[in-house]
Amino acid sequence: MSVLDDARLVLLRHGETTWSTLHRHTGSTDLPLTERGEAQARAAGPLLSALKLRDPLVFTSPRQRARQTAELVGLTTSTVDEDLAEWDYGDYEGLTTPEIRESAPGWTIWTGTVPGGESADAVQARADRVLATVAPRLPERDIVLVGHGHFSRALIARWAEFDIREGRRFAMSTGALTVLGHEHDVRTILAHNLVPTAEGETL
Repeated sequence: MSVLDDARLVLLRHGETTWSTLHRHTGSTDLPLTERGEAQARAAGPLLSALKLRDPLVFTSPRQRARQTAELVGLTTSTVDEDLAEWDYGDYEGLTTPEIRESAPGWTIWTGTVPGGESADAVQARADRVLATVAPRLPERDIVLVGHGHFSRALIARWAEFDIREGRRFAMSTGALTVLGHEHDVRTILAHNLVPTAEGETL
């Protein structure tokens, strides 16, 4: 077995916010977690602990919803990485996909343009930069990246050596975990969209 086969890169999406419940595109808007989002983050703690990570190195998005999630999960020592910020939605910030489609029929973030925001190619370059930074450290330590829905999906696609547009294939819920790793030195997806159950509710 290769040393890489034991290495894990864990992606954790932040918990619920008021805009995520409404499916509004939330990039630079710095929203806190809702009470349910806080419960989701706390519930993710035991799930993360069950992975028995090796001295995990933790990086978070600069947005408070990600940093708050990391704290509630119990990841008390983390480094803020600007590259883990969510997709810049530009003029579409705060809008839902149906609202955007009123002027751009058939639009999706993966295949459409984003006026005033980031292109898919720009996000792909950012995802590649994140992975190039963390990959060399994986043989010694597991790594946790706490961030957002669309950018985490971009990371999954690029880890699997797909074009970023294939991030559309990997739905990711609030408070969910995805575990990336290797099998026989080949990058693979070990587990995806693991959703913990917050106390007292079914998510």
